[in-house]
Amino acid sequence: MRTAYSVETVRAAERELMARLPEGALMQRAAAGLAAACADLLGRVYGCRVVLLVGSGDNGGDALYAGARLARRGAGVAAVLLAPERTHAGGLAALRRAGGTTVLADAAEELILRSDLVVDGIVGIGGSGGLRPEAAALAAVVARSRASVVAVDLPSGVEADSGEVRGTAVRADLTVTFGTHKPGLLVDPAREYAGSVRLVDIGLDLPAEAELEALQDADVARLLPAPGAESDKYRRGVVGIAAGSARYPGAAVLAVAGALRGGAGAVRYAGPAGDEVLARFPETLVSDGGPRKAGRVQAWVAGPGVGDDADAVAEVLEADVPVLVDADGLRLADRDAVRGRTAPTLMTPHAGEAAALLGVRREEVEAARLAAVRELAASYRATVLLKGATTLVAAPEVGSVAVRVNATGTPWLATAGSGDVLSGLAGSLLASGLDGRDAGSVAAYLHGLAGRFAAEGAPTVAHAVADELGAAWRGVFPSGFRGR
Repeated sequence: MRTAYSVETVRAAERELMARLPEGALMQRAAAGLAAACADLLGRVYGCRVVLLVGSGDNGGDALYAGARLARRGAGVAAVLLAPERTHAGGLAALRRAGGTTVLADAAEELILRSDLVVDGIVGIGGSGGLRPEAAALAAVVARSRASVVAVDLPSGVEADSGEVRGTAVRADLTVTFGTHKPGLLVDPAREYAGSVRLVDIGLDLPAEAELEALQDADVARLLPAPGAESDKYRRGVVGIAAGSARYPGAAVLAVAGALRGGAGAVRYAGPAGDEVLARFPETLVSDGGPRKAGRVQAWVAGPGVGDDADAVAEVLEADVPVLVDADGLRLADRDAVRGRTAPTLMTPHAGEAAALLGVRREEVEAARLAAVRELAASYRATVLLKGATTLVAAPEVGSVAVRVNATGTPWLATAGSGDVLSGLAGSLLASGLDGRDAGSVAAYLHGLAGRFAAEGAPTVAHAVADELGAAWRGVFPSGFRGR
């Protein structure tokens, strides 16, 4: 599990550790890891031209001490001081002893443009509100250069806790972060500025519950349902699909495709696209009498392609089983009906749908995705999966349970019907017994992997993504999936 902690939590852990260590020891640990990462990126240190962008805080001190280490290995290192009177004194002295030089920001442009490596130590994890003009001007010069860019702990100009970017920010090829990931390194739009992320362990003692967490293969393998010796199709769970319409029968077919590959023992379909579903998937149990007459299920998926069929969505919301609401269902679902449910609810909007539910512009959701998913979860008392380049899954217990983040996908997943496959997959996992947060985050993980397999660097289509879900499922098991 990859975890991320808030600035407040990190600061508290740093203070506790520094109280037990000799003065400056923690910064030296960070600087050593930073210098090693810079050297790895350069490949050859001797003779390289390195520019440090140095702010007034400890972030600048990390950069200076790392620069001193690179200078001792033969690099030509120059530090651009944005606040000379408040520069970290120990780090500056170390750089000068190692042969490094210093310049002021207004004389830095040519140095940056001729450099091999730029180390961004302008602002640390406490920065907020965007870069000041002088720093923003340097970030613009860095963007024009051909140098590799390494950010210290977090790219300057992005907000550590929220992942928001207010104005100009440094775009890094590599971010070297200390002790733990910060939420902004995992959440868009800030994640796009971080490049690759390298975590340096500096010995922080962090709480068990993080602010953000990202599943890895082993976590997904542990959560995936698997049949036992006594299993039958009903014990494995039955998922109901209320989707599709005369205008959008394909949504029903794709949702069923995802559900059939999600681990449940059977799929019941209730809707007007039964002929199309059976033509593609004859194993589906089809009913044309509406969700109430479809038979017993352990979870429902409602909404993909239903058009204006509010009755079907309302019937599903009345069921005393977990329910996933997607697409048209998000528009048709009564907010109070969702809030009043006693069984779990999982909502799966994209940014535009989330904006409509919150009554804001889409751009506001995209700029503050973490805040948006938390607000939706609290407002609807539901687990919310906010789709995007990084998918976020927030439980209704906002603040007490970590938000899950997933980045296994590919931009090629932005194709018609892809979300319908995801809904069916997540609904099947709900029927198999996973709670809303686990079902949503596991489904997003597998769906992203399947998208990569289906695309292989080229355009793909939704049914191809569904076809690759089995490969994605098997792929999270290092020795192959053999059941339990």
